[in-house]
Amino acid sequence: QVQLVESGGGLVQVGGSLRLSCAVSGRTFSNLAMGWFRQAPGKEREFVAAIRWSSGSTYYADSVKGRFTISRDNAKNTVYLQMNSLKPEDTAVYYCAAELSGRSYLYRAYEYDYWGQGTQVTVSS
Repeated sequence: QVQLVESGGGLVQVGGSLRLSCAVSGRTFSNLAMGWFRQAPGKEREFVAAIRWSSGSTYYADSVKGRFTISRDNAKNTVYLQMNSLKPEDTAVYYCAAELSGRSYLYRAYEYDYWGQGTQVTVSS
């Protein structure tokens, strides 16, 4: 069992920054990968970014490349999503997710085994 607890969401103005955190606890595996997804009202959940824990390899959606950075802190068992130059279209509930089996397509939500409860990010203009 893996537990994920997100924090760091909130209200920010256009062009501002936020950092989301996702604390990981419980049993994990060497193939662990962590992803961030988001879901806006009336829209499907979409991939934002992912990181493979052991190698540090990162992956981003085109819509956030150059603005968002995913990282992990091994000592704290925490993954972060640094979000800069925020836009109104970034408004959504953001979820972190854990994938335990080393699957290839980290942009697919159904590849993930565990999900956090979500944290709201609102970008106001």
